Order: sequence, then structure tokens, then C-alpha cells
Amino acid sequence: MRNLFLLCIIFIALSSCMVTERYSESPANVIDNGISLTQSLFNDRNSTISEKNIQAILDGKYNLPEKLRVTIVKMESKSYQPQRTYYMNWTSEEYLKMQQSYLDLFTQKLYNSQRVTNISVIPDLLVSSNPTFTLIRESAVRMQADVVAIYSINSELYAKYKMFKKDELKAFATIQFIILDVRTGLIPFSTVVTKDYQSKELQTDFDAETAKNRVKNEAVLLAINEIGSQLLEFLKTE
Repeated sequence: MRNLFLLCIIFIALSSCMVTERYSESPANVIDNGISLTQSLFNDRNSTISEKNIQAILDGKYNLPEKLRVTIVKMESKSYQPQRTYYMNWTSEEYLKMQQSYLDLFTQKLYNSQRVTNISVIPDLLVSSNPTFTLIRESAVRMQADVVAIYSINSELYAKYKMFKKDELKAFATIQFIILDVRTGLIPFSTVVTKDYQSKELQTDFDAETAKNRVKNEAVLLAINEIGSQLLEFLKTE
């Protein structure tokens, strides 16, 4: 009996230590038999943001400046690079004009907000072919911008060929768009918009490739218009 009594005492003591150790080392609070997490349980040594700063960002209050100096940059990811092959039959001038039309439309949409006071473009000289957000942010500082409008375009073309009739062309354009706050590094606005445009080859098209590029271009412009509407609404309510 004495041995059994001692074993019971040892078991109770060990159980108490295990429970104490379990909850003393865990960054969580026990509530009604459940666990309320208050910080990360992952030990990520590759993280570029400390656990302390993560908590401060998530718990903090953020507001965009009332007046905004905007700079724009286009990111061409690896998935975007093949798109240019669709324009190979165009001259370099025509291709550049299309890119400029996208930039002009983004600029027009941004200026529709009374909060935007100035718009600039980050030149290619300041960014690499695959720039990081850190590099973009530093480039924006040199441009004295409050926020950076970053966009990436990807589009695909689908053609339905018919004998003795003009081909039916349909293009899909997907644009990823974000606003990066230069001071904080936060992203207060982001959206992904996909639009399609369908048309047949027109008499004004120089050839089949011209028709394809025209349809793809129209799909991109529709997507930019949608992003402009979303962004304007965001700036009104933010």
C-alpha cells in the first residue's frame, strides 16, 4: 500500500509538470477548453518581418495620406514574358504604342480621384527585369512618391476558325494591380480583374495577326477600365 501511495504521488506530480510546461511554453491562452492564439507558433528563420513587427502591423491602424503622389511601374513576371510573342509581327513602334496606351489609361483613371496630385512613372533604369518590392519602394522614394501603382498584364487569345467565313476571335486579359504604400510598405489595395472581348476579323485589319492583336488589346483596355472603377471607389471610401 505504501508503494502504491508513493506511485500515485509521483504520477500526480509528473502530470502537473507536463501540464504546466505545455501551457507555459505555448504563446496561447486557454479559454473554455480551447486555445486562443496570440502569436505565431512557427519558427520561421527566413522571415523578413519580426514577430514583434507582425503583431504591431496587424494590431495597428492604417490610413492612406489624404493627398497622393503616385508613381507607376509595370512588372513583367516570367508568366507574362511569353505574351510578347503575340506581338512579334507588329513593329516595335506599334508594340510600344500599345504599352503606352495602357499606361495612359491607368494615368487617366488615377487622375479621376481628387486625392491624386501628381503621377510619375518609374523608368526601367531604376528597376530590374524582375524587381523586388524593396527595390520598387526605394525607387519610389527617389521619385518622391507616396504610393506605387504596380500592375502586371497577361492575356490569351482563342480563335474559332470557319471555312469560307471570317474567323471568330476571343481574347481574355487578366491584370493584377496593387497599391504599395511607400512609407509603411503596406498594400492597402489589390485586385485581379479578368475581362474578355470577342470580335471577327474586320476589313480594316491589315492581316490575321493584326486582328488578333486588336482583340487582345481591347480585352486589356476593358480590364484597366474595371480596375480604374474599383480604385476610384476605394479612394472615395478610404
